[in-house]
Amino acid sequence: MTRAMPSPALMLLNASPRLPLIAALAVGFAATVTKWEQRRRTRLNLGRLDDRLLQNVGLTRSQMRHETARMFWQG
Repeated sequence: MTRAMPSPALMLLNASPRLPLIAALAVGFAATVTKWEQRRRTRLNLGRLDDRLLQNVGLTRSQMRHETARMFWQG
């Protein structure tokens, strides 16, 4: 299991004026990969919900299928 920095901390690092260019690029890359991994996990877990839980979060099975079919880079 990997431990990811929360994105506000990544944004703070990225906004630092003392950060060299390569470090800023690395922080931006890490933030993007973290966001992609969160989307992947969220969609995977969404696909595991039964109809009762989908109804609790206000989604139909069709909406769930549409969302889980999206790729991780699609916002």
